[in-house]
Amino acid sequence: MALLARDLLAQDSVQATLDEIAAAAVKLVEGCDAAGILAVRKDRVVTLAACGDMVEESDRVQGELREGPCFDLARRQDGERVYRIADMTRPQPTWERFGAQARTLGIGSVTGVLLYTDNDDFGALNLYSRRPGAFGKDIETAGWLLASHAAVALADARTIDQLEHAMETRHAIGEAMGILMERHQLSEDDAFNVLRSISQHHNIKLRDVAQRVRAEPTGSA
Repeated sequence: MALLARDLLAQDSVQATLDEIAAAAVKLVEGCDAAGILAVRKDRVVTLAACGDMVEESDRVQGELREGPCFDLARRQDGERVYRIADMTRPQPTWERFGAQARTLGIGSVTGVLLYTDNDDFGALNLYSRRPGAFGKDIETAGWLLASHAAVALADARTIDQLEHAMETRHAIGEAMGILMERHQLSEDDAFNVLRSISQHHNIKLRDVAQRVRAEPTGSA
């Protein structure tokens, strides 16, 4: 955990930190096959980080159904900030629809830690296993430590919208670079320099330049 803390502090962005936390959960927590960090803002569920193919689908299902362990944990009045569902393969009376969907995703058990709550907004770190009974009370310490780092990282982002915008920008720039590399046989550095040069020369935000490249028909210069 000390080495993990050092690695997390060395990350150069909030997104990189959250990605590393999700990956670390899979590496460090016995039985954890996938992990993710989600945020809910009003009616919108955003996957902030994911390690494992079941994470985003689970987040999507909870968002669409407006039910699931994360939603219940955020609304509890007893101050509890950790949940554990030992066997998701059995019917879940509390979240009948989510439980059925979770079984199709291959989720056997799940545990999570609430990161923050603010009116209708909340965030959580979630750990998934394909087998029932994977998570016992002894994993709570690891969960808490990982969640603490995630909460600090999120506090560095002024709003969830800001973080989501940054994620979209990074994706757009990466896609535009890939297009330029393929069309003009450029290296990764050269493709980025082309985008940056256009941005500076025309005083246009880098993201907007990237969007224009993505919108160009195939074969355009």
